[in-house]
Amino acid sequence: MRSLTTIFWLSTKELRSFLRDWVLFGLVIYSFSLAIIAQAQGNMQELHNASIAIVDEDRSELSRRIAQAFLPPHFKAPQSIEQREVDHLMNVGRFTFVVDIPPHFERDVLAGRAPALQVAVDATAMMQAGIGAGYAEQIIRTEIAGFVARRSIAESTPVNLDVRIAFNPNVTTAWFTSIMGIIGNVTMLAIILAGAAVVREREHGTMDHLLAMPVTPFEIVASKVLANGLVITVAVGLSLELVVRRLLGVPVSGSVPLFMVGVVLYLFFATSVGIFLATIARTMPQLGLLFILVAVPLNLLSGSNTPLESMPPFLRAVMQASPTTHFVSIAQAILYRGAGFDAVWPQYLAVAAMGALFLGLGLRRFRSVSVIKG
Repeated sequence: MRSLTTIFWLSTKELRSFLRDWVLFGLVIYSFSLAIIAQAQGNMQELHNASIAIVDEDRSELSRRIAQAFLPPHFKAPQSIEQREVDHLMNVGRFTFVVDIPPHFERDVLAGRAPALQVAVDATAMMQAGIGAGYAEQIIRTEIAGFVARRSIAESTPVNLDVRIAFNPNVTTAWFTSIMGIIGNVTMLAIILAGAAVVREREHGTMDHLLAMPVTPFEIVASKVLANGLVITVAVGLSLELVVRRLLGVPVSGSVPLFMVGVVLYLFFATSVGIFLATIARTMPQLGLLFILVAVPLNLLSGSNTPLESMPPFLRAVMQASPTTHFVSIAQAILYRGAGFDAVWPQYLAVAAMGALFLGLGLRRFRSVSVIKG
């Protein structure tokens, strides 16, 4: 009971110290709010509201059908322009796509002459240009074939392909990047906050005072893990509900409380890594450099950016020893696919075991450094 009481009061000291550090406090707020919004809406990888213009020199039924086939949300409503305006409007970036339908286009199509139709693309908008060019070609070919055959393409093809996209029907990037942004920020902030708590004590000279008091290294480490873990847990819960669900409108399929249990287990690993790095670093800049060496590979190779299946076999096997990989798997299974505990308990067990291992390593390193300094 005395040890628990000591940990509680040391944890409240850590929380007060964090709330007085406006830089770290602001970093937490930004990382779980504006940073998530920017990542979700500023890194869209699908075609969305692309600007398009139509140069209709044919004025036929077919040309009107082609113009009317470009619909939201992939394209904005097409605007009609003259052929002499194409170069100027493309140069000033007014339109990403311009479809130029030549004179007598419908007549030549019906006569089987294979007339040329030009689609001008502004490739400075690289992502939209690459995807949109394929969309435009598919739309134009479909409308021409339907017009010529006077019946739907589905009736003329021997196979009716029915594609069903699970969990993200519209393949919306924000549904993926927003939640993965939270996952990445959990790792980043857990290491930074826990490490900064130790380095700050050393820089202010209060670490020597703590070691001279009747408290054990375990109580000091536990208080820092609990206090900083509590801050990040609250931030994750608020970000998931207020930013992801309400502001961005991203649906969450599974149990949020079950996911938060995984967050708590993972924080034992991430905060322990922060404390371990803080025993090596002497200043905050050094901690920042060590953080880059550790956190960036953990996030890049965890499966949150690219699937593990696309990695080389040896690297995929190595990353199975990383709790970050299992944490990403837990988040995707619960929040995307609505999995229950029966589907994710092996990942929970792996995160808990490796978290306990790294907590022990961090505590051992902290004890050895404390003895040397003492």
